[in-house]
Amino acid sequence: MIQWCLDTLNYLTITILMIIESPFIPFPSEIVIPPAAYKAASTGELNFALIVLFGTLGALIGALINYFLSIWLGRPIVHKFAKSRIGAMMLLSEEKVDKAEHFFVQHGNISTLVGRLIPGIRQLISVPAGLARMPLSSFVLYTSIGAGIWNLVLASIGWYLEGVVPEDELMIYVNKYSHQIGLGIIIVVVMVLTVISLKALRRPKLTEIEEPTEQE
Repeated sequence: MIQWCLDTLNYLTITILMIIESPFIPFPSEIVIPPAAYKAASTGELNFALIVLFGTLGALIGALINYFLSIWLGRPIVHKFAKSRIGAMMLLSEEKVDKAEHFFVQHGNISTLVGRLIPGIRQLISVPAGLARMPLSSFVLYTSIGAGIWNLVLASIGWYLEGVVPEDELMIYVNKYSHQIGLGIIIVVVMVLTVISLKALRRPKLTEIEEPTEQE
């Protein structure tokens, strides 16, 4: 698999594979972006920045598919599909959809950015955004930033590993490092959201200032 990736990956295949990764298909970005960056570092045939750019473009297109499908189908059909045999084959479940919806409701539009960095939420965060009819411009902006950050992390892992591990061991270390970094990102995200929530709770409420009454 890794040899196939190294032989066939180019900017077009990166984009197509990342489009496939974002909708309801169990195809992880970890087997696309790191090998591409590994190839860029070893052969110079690809450019690091363009790998991140086209990977993010593919992720955005895939996310838009989820977004518009969710608007078109509506919540009942999305949940019915999640419970179906086809949904199960795609590793989809109603529990995962509920989890993504809860995350979106709890954190609002910014969750489309944060959710792209969290395993288990990444591929599905576009669904509640579509169901809630989140403004398209905000969806595109937050999704692009979140996907771009994650692709940058994965590309950095692949670039670094080129001088450290042989090709046949690449995915072992990619899975190891991406899991560790993903866990670190979750911890940071939880801490940031906790701080924001605490500040919002402690913010003093504005009191209405009564206008002085005219003295007779």
